[in-house]
Amino acid sequence: MMKKETLNLGVSLAGVELKNPVMTASGTFGSGAEYSEFVDLNQLGAVVTKGVANVPWPGNPTPRIAEVYGGMLNAIGLQNPGMEMFCKRDLPFLKKFDTKVIVNVCGKSTKDYCEVVERLSDEPVDLLEINISCPNVKEGGIAFGQDPKAVEAITREVKKYAKQPVIMKLSPNVTDITEMARAAESGGADVLSLINTLTGMKIDIHRRTFALANKTGGMSGPAVKPIAVRMVYQVAQAVNVPIIGMGGISNAEDALEFLMAGATAISIGTANFVNPYATVEAVHGIEEYMRTYRISDIHELIGAVQ
Repeated sequence: MMKKETLNLGVSLAGVELKNPVMTASGTFGSGAEYSEFVDLNQLGAVVTKGVANVPWPGNPTPRIAEVYGGMLNAIGLQNPGMEMFCKRDLPFLKKFDTKVIVNVCGKSTKDYCEVVERLSDEPVDLLEINISCPNVKEGGIAFGQDPKAVEAITREVKKYAKQPVIMKLSPNVTDITEMARAAESGGADVLSLINTLTGMKIDIHRRTFALANKTGGMSGPAVKPIAVRMVYQVAQAVNVPIIGMGGISNAEDALEFLMAGATAISIGTANFVNPYATVEAVHGIEEYMRTYRISDIHELIGAVQ
């Protein structure tokens, strides 16, 4: 039996040192306050906040959540209180904990994103995660992340204003995710995170209408995991920047699949709704796995399959 002290779970994302590879996924953890009664945030590698925009967003009309086999659909529409409220209320709370803070940024135009990134440049934030699954209003509503030229351009622009390392969060709703990954890397992305939700739809046959007012929503949960693992593996083969893997992770076993596929860190999202302790349990489960297989350093597992 190995002694606890000999396990190294620490990972580095663009020079930012995380005590372990487990973090929360944006939009499933608020800004940490609601979960802090259940979860000791000090035990997490990082907390990723819900998307923050330059001004408050009201989000979409309800109903905006629906359950489906093996997961859920959401069309929340990135409802958030805006960057000023975030900096005043949420950041001071998160800074009380010994964990890294990653702020997810959303916008309707390149200018919107850059405003938030500039506003956060002198705040106590460790990394920025840019959500490019937002519709680009100026380009007829296609998501920034669905066009490689747009991915590279927005990455390049954001990097001009960012003082923290930049994570570009990739959309899986594309023909070839490696093309988007390479575009983000060319634009100067420090880290990539994937996958965001897959576009889905549910119909209420009794009301003969859409289950979501928005008609479509982002699908997440255990059913998307094999797609996510495959995409993380493909991207890991295609680029030279670290990857944060996510998509249907519920426990340590799921997390380990992503690490072996080439992710340096992982995010747990939907599972938090089912089990508020999912993140901390995953950390302990990874430690347990390492003890069982006599692995002293997490890096022995990262990219273990080729």
